[in-house]
Amino acid sequence: MLACLALASLAAAPLRTAPGGAACGRPARVQMATVTTSKPTEVTVVVNGLPGAMGVEVAQACLRRGMRLASVGLTGPSRQGETVEVEGPDGINTVRLVPGPTSTSPDPSAECEAVGAQLERLRASVGGKLVCIDYTHPSAVNANAAWYARHGLDFVMGTTGGDRAALEATVTKSASLYAVIAPNMAKQIVALQAGLERMATDFPGAFDGYALRVTESHQATKADTSGTAKAVSRSLAALAALPLADGAGAGAGGDAAAGWSDARIERVRDESSQLAGAPDGAGYGRLNPVPTSALSGHAFHTYSLIAPDGSVEFQWRHNVVGRRVYAEGTADAALFLAGKAADRAGKRLFTMVDLLQSGAMR
Repeated sequence: MLACLALASLAAAPLRTAPGGAACGRPARVQMATVTTSKPTEVTVVVNGLPGAMGVEVAQACLRRGMRLASVGLTGPSRQGETVEVEGPDGINTVRLVPGPTSTSPDPSAECEAVGAQLERLRASVGGKLVCIDYTHPSAVNANAAWYARHGLDFVMGTTGGDRAALEATVTKSASLYAVIAPNMAKQIVALQAGLERMATDFPGAFDGYALRVTESHQATKADTSGTAKAVSRSLAALAALPLADGAGAGAGGDAAAGWSDARIERVRDESSQLAGAPDGAGYGRLNPVPTSALSGHAFHTYSLIAPDGSVEFQWRHNVVGRRVYAEGTADAALFLAGKAADRAGKRLFTMVDLLQSGAMR
């Protein structure tokens, strides 16, 4: 039976109950005018990906910033009929979970479509200041984007994986859809990433002949290779004059001889290597040890450019414990989208670099 959703409940302010009551490629170099962000109290967010750790972290970050949390969100098929309680500054917010589409089941259920229709009406009632935030699963990226487009729901895509070209095309081909799509929502890492891309553009081949080694470590539940690692690696490959190889076909002839492929990124997911730091000789590039407390949520990346004779090595690292830095950046992105009407200038697809350049980061 189709579950009934009260439209008023979707737009309601955060629920207040007693304690215990019932978480894309390379950044574009875009010059753009300042975009005014919305006041947080005017914005409602739909967090898709609960009860995942990132979905919860993002929901809490938005609540801390004063945004409203919709009482429904998309999730995976195994969570049918569940509810999640998210604690905010004003109490407990209850979110009912509705299974969304996936790559294997792209046709949404009747209940999912009913939710989409009600969110369309809610979006109209709040003057467009409703934003979906996606931290679901790589298998749902493109199906979810199609769902957002069909219902005219602006979205922040924090989930990596899927067909990224098709994802961007979904936005650009839509007449009224707006989105922030980025492989990394942490503004400091995005700034580093953008700086390296600019360096690669201005000084291509500055590290000609150097070998590139990249290691990324994330919690075991991360299903795909880090999108940030891929984007940063491509900039470093340009600095080293390494052509980009297709797929895993880079071969074993050495980086300089065979080019660079994302398949060369060493992906660490086993706890023993993470705790030990995955030193050279273990099949990985150098990696700082991950604290035991961070095994369930971390992002440790090491990028190395090494001279042919090994006498010179340049390294870049970013080691993140927990998820809060990504959640805060995601909240920035939601406010940015909600305020985009102040200066759209014909642009509908944004990256986190756009937010940095517009000054729309807290």
